[in-house]
Amino acid sequence: MSQLERELTEHNEVFSVLVDTSGEDVDRLVDEFIRCHRNGGKSLLFGNGGSAADAQHVAAELVNRLRFDRPAMASIALTTDTSVLTCVGNDASYEMVFARQVEALAKPGDIVIGISTSGTSKNVVKGLEAAREAGAVTVGFTGAAGREKMAPLCDLCVAAPTNDTARIQEAHIFLWHVICGAVESTLFNG
Repeated sequence: MSQLERELTEHNEVFSVLVDTSGEDVDRLVDEFIRCHRNGGKSLLFGNGGSAADAQHVAAELVNRLRFDRPAMASIALTTDTSVLTCVGNDASYEMVFARQVEALAKPGDIVIGISTSGTSKNVVKGLEAAREAGAVTVGFTGAAGREKMAPLCDLCVAAPTNDTARIQEAHIFLWHVICGAVESTLFNG
């Protein structure tokens, strides 16, 4: 079996159980996004490395569009402002880079999403803790092993049914496309 065949087999195994492992959480998150945006709220997203890229990707889909032109939805990736990230990292600690931004920006009813494939990234955990204190809806995106760490911090915890980082990230972005598409269609009659 080639490397490509092995990787596709693993990918298909993960995706074949996503409805069973994540379907209810995805439906609940779609409902939360609809409620949040109808009430004038916003979503804040953050993570490290590939998860930071996912946070930016999702925020872009929400602000601009996924499938059709429509009004913008308020969404901010907290991974993009290098001045804030380096200021907090230098003056406080890297563990606080998301928490400080959440303290400044999150309001009750907003949705705050921490993305960590392992579920153990200290700055993501602290960001979710700050979101909980702010009265925001807290959401975690992680892998199977990360659920145990993230679930207590979250109103909703979406865990890809694997511990393989690549498969987790593939599942996350697929689920985000489903979520963004459902929210967009519901809010704007697409």
